[in-house]
Amino acid sequence: MQIGVVFPQTEIGGDVGAVRAYGTRVEELGYAHVVAYDHVVGADPAVHQGWAGPYDLHSTFHEPLVLFGYLAGLTSLELVTGIIILPQRQTALVAKQAAEVDLLTGGHFRLGVGLGWNAVEYEALGRNFSDRGKRVEGQVELLRRLWTEPSVTFEADDERVTGAGLAPLPVQRPIPIWFGAASPPAYRRAGRLGDGWFPLVPPGPKLDEARALVDAAAVDAGRDPRSLGLEGRVSWGPGGTDSLADHAGRWRAIGATHLTVNTMGAGLGSVDAHLDALASAAQVLGLRST
Repeated sequence: MQIGVVFPQTEIGGDVGAVRAYGTRVEELGYAHVVAYDHVVGADPAVHQGWAGPYDLHSTFHEPLVLFGYLAGLTSLELVTGIIILPQRQTALVAKQAAEVDLLTGGHFRLGVGLGWNAVEYEALGRNFSDRGKRVEGQVELLRRLWTEPSVTFEADDERVTGAGLAPLPVQRPIPIWFGAASPPAYRRAGRLGDGWFPLVPPGPKLDEARALVDAAAVDAGRDPRSLGLEGRVSWGPGGTDSLADHAGRWRAIGATHLTVNTMGAGLGSVDAHLDALASAAQVLGLRST
């Protein structure tokens, strides 16, 4: 089980020195990958009365693919979007950016995608919120073709490419696409189309139900469910290392291929506090420091 970390977007601030310290120290501690969340803009609660989203315009978010270009020059970590909100972005531009990150990392990149929940953000980016589930499947097909074919002609929904291609192509052809999934349609989409998936529930009956939907969709699409990766998540919290080790063991027992340690929401604040927590987690998880 490959173990990585969640980049603490909302707590690390805009200091580039903190970003650099985080990336290099995470690699030294023996973690294998960094997962970064995606939000382009945040909503102003003073304008959007009754706003109940978990993030707003005061929440700090680095742009994941630009961030990864920077981290690729500092570390050899695998870099993972967890997730990019694909339907609010231009598909060909995402394909180009992802191909560049894949090149800069030497093929150590996974593109996690999902639908998102923030209609305000979709509006700001000029994309339709209501049909995002329908459009994402065509986007995934187009991404894979752009990453593997020198010249692409494609039309689906609002996507149209006529005799165009990327240069240079990525190292991975195609780049692995993983799905964030928290509903039956998303589970089935991950099974049909994904190279892996990020469940948003812990091991237990709800995960078993979700996994059954993913596996059934994979079989219906003529795919082997065992070929799909699964990335669990454990959080640093009041239980400390004992709780974290227990939760990690549960993910290992159900066959998770990947695991990320999330230190956000634990009141840690500074980058040093996040790294201290990750050092303790690395020790209990048996990681080897470099």
